Amino acid sequence: MRHFLFGFLLIANSCFGQQGWEAEFMPGVSFYNGDLTQKAFTIQTIQPSISANLKYNTGDFLNFRFGLAWAIVSGNDKYNTQWDLKERNLNFKSKIFEVNACLELNLADPQVYYSYPYLFGGIGFFHFNPYSFDNEHKKVFLRPLSTEGEGLPQYPSRKEYSLNQVCLPFGGGWKIKINEDFTLSFELGFRYLFTDYLDDVSKTYVDQETLLSQRGQKAVEMAYRAAYSVIDGYPRGNPKVKDMYYFGGVKFTIPLNKGKEKKK
Repeated sequence: MRHFLFGFLLIANSCFGQQGWEAEFMPGVSFYNGDLTQKAFTIQTIQPSISANLKYNTGDFLNFRFGLAWAIVSGNDKYNTQWDLKERNLNFKSKIFEVNACLELNLADPQVYYSYPYLFGGIGFFHFNPYSFDNEHKKVFLRPLSTEGEGLPQYPSRKEYSLNQVCLPFGGGWKIKINEDFTLSFELGFRYLFTDYLDDVSKTYVDQETLLSQRGQKAVEMAYRAAYSVIDGYPRGNPKVKDMYYFGGVKFTIPLNKGKEKKK
């Protein structure tokens, strides 16, 4: 049955391949994976995302695209099942603004098939700014609080993390050519990150008195939210594994010009 379905989707295309610039728009959802999750996908933390690409379709196997993306990512210990993570009681949200450039590889000849899988990979830059809500349910941005001692003279090895970072987008999808002017795709894209502070959680707790004197009571409140007793040096996150975020959605593609046809 699986072989039949795969063969059915790879249906021969009687049309010529089109070359030229295309516009792509993909509404979808975003996911986060990091110190506040136990699973790759946590249904309760699904958030919206929107992305758009300007793509040059060569009419062959390899295409080039430049993209913009906006999303919200979030994580919350209350959705974890492991007791110590649940009792840690940390959570965050952040808006993501991303620009990227990618190569797209069709895994079947687009001049022969009108439905086929593809892969993509490239480089991107994104902006984030994690925040949470305090005990009075007021929105509080976390980076200025140095919740793990970032930027404090007492912790010289912990530098302030930048809110602008490099990412490596990669993923894949499935294209279905509806007609000469319209293509529908289902895409899932991952972002490999070089930061572990997407969620403002990475290493260990710092001394409460030091944090209080340097950043104030609000920093202590937002750093120490556990229902159990923790001290300076107690694990707060896992610095060995970087955070990630994902986009998934349905992508609509239309040509911006009637490029010249490329024969089979």
